[in-house]
Amino acid sequence: MIRVLLVDDERMVCAHLRTILSADAGIEVVGEAYDGAEAVESVVRLRPDLVLMDLRMPGVDGMTALERITAFPSPPRVVVLTTFDHDDYVLRALRAGAAGFLVKSTAPEDLIDLVRAAVGGGTVLSPVAAQRLVGAAGDRQRGRDRVRDLTEREAEVLAGLGNGDSNLRIARRLNLSEATVKGYVSRLLVKLGCDNRTQAGLLAQQAGLTPE
Repeated sequence: MIRVLLVDDERMVCAHLRTILSADAGIEVVGEAYDGAEAVESVVRLRPDLVLMDLRMPGVDGMTALERITAFPSPPRVVVLTTFDHDDYVLRALRAGAAGFLVKSTAPEDLIDLVRAAVGGGTVLSPVAAQRLVGAAGDRQRGRDRVRDLTEREAEVLAGLGNGDSNLRIARRLNLSEATVKGYVSRLLVKLGCDNRTQAGLLAQQAGLTPE
């Protein structure tokens, strides 16, 4: 059972998301929070597997809450679900450890699969977010320059991150153990100077390691 916490200052949005996610027998919405401070407290109290959170909220905003939540010793996965406004908001969220960025126009039938992918260790990005983030990260040649010293296997693992795959899915595709892939990912983050797997995945897209 995947335990989900919803965070949005608009209660109607929370109600809508609850209806969508509750349609899946494997997902339980364990609570709702309506500002960042309440979100942090709810994570401590409810121990969800995943937090779906807006960024713009009164009082303690979502960005501040995200930074506090991801600093916990064993934090839940946090996926930003908001209206797409500024590239810097998205970049800040991903650098702070968000597992993805989805726009509120995401189709209801896709949301459940994206929640499962995020909990499974994948990175989830709305197409418009991925497009603009790649552009914000720099040009294609700069990306290629950063990955040119990778081994063939490292490039394959990085491409999996660019596709938003979990370690398990990458392992199955490359006929490796999940522990081996985890080791590759850890070394890639250091080698490429990325703070998290989401940043590495964006670099993979920027460098052209994933399909357009």
